Amino acid sequence: MLKTEGIHHITAMVNDAQRTIDFYTGVLGLRLIKKTINFDRPEVYHLYFGNKTGEPGTIITFFPWAKQLKGRIGTGQVGVTAYMIPKGSISFWESRLQKYQISYQSSSRFGESYLELSDPDGLHIELVEREAEAINAREVIDIPAEYAIKGFAGATLLSRYPYKTSEVLEAVLGLTCLGQDGEFLRFTADGHLGNIIDIKLSASVRGLMGAGTVHHIAWRAKDEEQLQKWRELLEQAEYFPTEILDRNYFKALYFHEGGGILFEIATDPPGFTVDEPLSELGNNLMLPPWLEDKRKGLEELLPRIEVKSLKGE
Repeated sequence: MLKTEGIHHITAMVNDAQRTIDFYTGVLGLRLIKKTINFDRPEVYHLYFGNKTGEPGTIITFFPWAKQLKGRIGTGQVGVTAYMIPKGSISFWESRLQKYQISYQSSSRFGESYLELSDPDGLHIELVEREAEAINAREVIDIPAEYAIKGFAGATLLSRYPYKTSEVLEAVLGLTCLGQDGEFLRFTADGHLGNIIDIKLSASVRGLMGAGTVHHIAWRAKDEEQLQKWRELLEQAEYFPTEILDRNYFKALYFHEGGGILFEIATDPPGFTVDEPLSELGNNLMLPPWLEDKRKGLEELLPRIEVKSLKGE
């Protein structure tokens, strides 16, 4: 049976590129690993954040566009993106959030401790203490490596039809159901990052796409051969997947699962060093070959953005 190792990346909609950079690098301590454009709308940035090397399972991406309307988090969307922090680090993160005057609340689920908060555009975020294999956390001045975010812990899905979504997780993606805790149904994948997925069973408002909402969640495929097998499976099951598309840093297909959430399946290779060296990730505007002749115009059109100096080395 085909099995994903977990989340490859999550992509969300926001209004302000610089504000997003300031929060995800300056507060959460992630690395901007790719500064490129939305291939379908080149006048809009596509910003990728992750760990030091941009490993699948650590990558959150954004389409920042000032003119887009505010969205509403609800059914047919990813409701919460969860990040993994090391055991014993929750007090550090409480102090850090207080320092930046970010409101949060504590909660527990399936025996784990969470901090719940929102980013500047209203995207719901959780920090969860969890044991993890050593991950190359990015060291910044005021986040010691022993407290740094390791990558995704997982996500909470808000489905119009929760049991249709659970069927896709199990029968198509190969996740295993771990059980239920109150209004949450939990699933696990075989990987060590982004491998815990919760479905919220209680009713929610209908989601509206826009700033402050997740656009899609992407699942890991080890290579293009496996991706093609998934496409065949999805066609047989009448999920009507797209063609396999070249996203430069991975190959991908898209489909809507039975609960209305846009799913992507993306290959681990070739990765984010395909067009710039590891040491330079995120420093320059990277364009696909078919847009290089439009670079000057795009650089004039796109807003100026920068990553403030945060490296501890």
